[in-house]
Amino acid sequence: MAGVKDRIEALRTEIERHNYLYYVKAAPEITDSDYDKLYRQLVELENAHPELVTPDSPTQRVGGQPLGEFATVTHEMPMLSIDNTYSEAELREFDARTRRFLDTDEPIEYVVELKIDGVASAVVYEHGRLVLGATRGDGVTGDDITANIRTVKAIPLRLRVHGKTSVPARLEARGEVYMTTAELARINTEREKDGEPPFANPRNSTAGTLKLLDPRQCAKRNLSAFFYAIGVYEGPGLDFHHRALELLADLGLPVNPHYKRVESIDGVIDFAASWAEKRHTLPYEIDGLVVKVDSFELQRRLGRTAKAPRFMIAYKYPAEQAVSTLERITVQVGKTGILTPVAQLSPVQLAGTTVKRASLHNFDEIERKDIREGDRVLVEKAGEIIPQVVAVVSKEKKGRSRPYRPPTKCPECGGPVVREADEVYLRCGNLDCPAQLKERLRYFASRNAMDVENLGPAVIEQLVDKGLVKDPSDLYSLAKDQLEALERMGEKSSANLIDAIHESKSRGLERLLAALAIRHVGTTLAAGLAGHFRTLDALSAAATDDLLEVDDVGQTVAESIRNFFSSARNRRVIDKLAKAGVSTTAAAKPVEAGALSGKAFVFTGQLQSMPRPDAEALVRSLGGRASSSVSAKTDFLVAGPGAGTKLSKARQLNVTILDEKAFLKMVGRS
Repeated sequence: MAGVKDRIEALRTEIERHNYLYYVKAAPEITDSDYDKLYRQLVELENAHPELVTPDSPTQRVGGQPLGEFATVTHEMPMLSIDNTYSEAELREFDARTRRFLDTDEPIEYVVELKIDGVASAVVYEHGRLVLGATRGDGVTGDDITANIRTVKAIPLRLRVHGKTSVPARLEARGEVYMTTAELARINTEREKDGEPPFANPRNSTAGTLKLLDPRQCAKRNLSAFFYAIGVYEGPGLDFHHRALELLADLGLPVNPHYKRVESIDGVIDFAASWAEKRHTLPYEIDGLVVKVDSFELQRRLGRTAKAPRFMIAYKYPAEQAVSTLERITVQVGKTGILTPVAQLSPVQLAGTTVKRASLHNFDEIERKDIREGDRVLVEKAGEIIPQVVAVVSKEKKGRSRPYRPPTKCPECGGPVVREADEVYLRCGNLDCPAQLKERLRYFASRNAMDVENLGPAVIEQLVDKGLVKDPSDLYSLAKDQLEALERMGEKSSANLIDAIHESKSRGLERLLAALAIRHVGTTLAAGLAGHFRTLDALSAAATDDLLEVDDVGQTVAESIRNFFSSARNRRVIDKLAKAGVSTTAAAKPVEAGALSGKAFVFTGQLQSMPRPDAEALVRSLGGRASSSVSAKTDFLVAGPGAGTKLSKARQLNVTILDEKAFLKMVGRS
């Protein structure tokens, strides 16, 4: 056993070393396939010896259970925002203001860093082990996203011990979690195939990913991170910011390599100029630079205002803009019938890409900006993946086209266009609209819904156009010869698609609810509804008050669900799905047994002995339930340092409160 334990630890150390070389040094020594072999060896050994698995093993990044909600974390030191500058003159004014405050005429040494366009986050390590990940939030409190942070391979689960660098007893590292432009393009391609709107930029996609309550879904999106500051720190003294960056890198935390220490504000301005065009070659988006006084002593003397530190400033590059001719306005129809206007442009170069289309957002925006076909318009990217029309730059009266009028009929089916009182969007009111049907089928077959492999857009187009499929239930009555008659569908591909459709019948209620595209019901809420009602019959019969008992269901969502199941057309589709053999029940609940059987636990604050996901898994393994929110049904609240609003709510509800020591004693770990 000692030999097995040594081999497991050696594999973990080797994998961590290669992670460090890949993510921190950008100098990998082995191929991806060789790395995968090491990882598989570790997985096999840990599967054979589960008693040797530790929370900081590289195999334990992804938790197994979705969260109900994110806990609130209070930052030990506020994560303040940064003031912005937009010109060389404003940078020089920042420098002059800094020197006036310090009462010196001597040049100030600065560190200039790229400002990564992502989501500001903090990670906390205790004795080298990752114990917390949190969003910036409002700067004082943020969301506990530890389970999602653990899925980011660039962030080590334990700090690197190397040479003379000692691991601090406690370290809070602050940085930016981000997504590469290539990963965003991959995800947007999938979202468009699934009938979902694409993310506008990497920042939005990163924020959306970190908000996912299921870390398994978060892990499917390849997030990364760069760290740029130290917050709480219990270790040897540090005098300069550039030394802090070096320490972070030595400990195995990725630091963006493109920072520079300069001797004066002139060096800052030169650095900014050098990256004005070069930034477009990066594999990730930046939205400017950050300038920091290098000396920590000077930083302490400068202090901060109520909103931002005085010792640092952000420099924002001007938005990427170009002028083009708006040749025509087209309208797209989504799976829920939303009509979206799109500008078709004369090709123009913008931020290194050729742009032919741009968002017009909605028809009110077209009227407000008086945008007309034939106008010369200003198109902006400004870090956006999807360009947008900002304004009209030429409004020559002579020969100018008439004001654009929103459609009164659906451009795809000619059905009536409706606008609900609380919305800015127009919708096609025809439930049989072919464009809507195609989008709904794409979504129905998507990976997060029924996951029907090989049912792509080209096949869906033909199925709808030929009248073979008029609603999702018709997929289950397709015959092999009908598919073989379609273009590019031979005998083998038709058989494979029939098999995939048949296989999707067993996906269960959670996936079916997501696939039905009920307005306001996404994958997370679908899981909650399935877990609460267990059968589609029970859900469809539920009254509004019954629906309101489900987490995250408010009045608007409850009414949307009721409206869906009240539709005779939708009921017919559901009946056809059930008759076709599609599962309309949730998976069976696990039988509860063990020392904590039937007891509901909620955790808040930081645990010293194990990460929160491991504590929740321990509760479930002993027959208990781990929830993310305190309610009258909560039996125990386990409160650690940094406990937030859950603690006060537990006291109001007279919930038994345990410290970590009492919890460990209860589960036999003391």
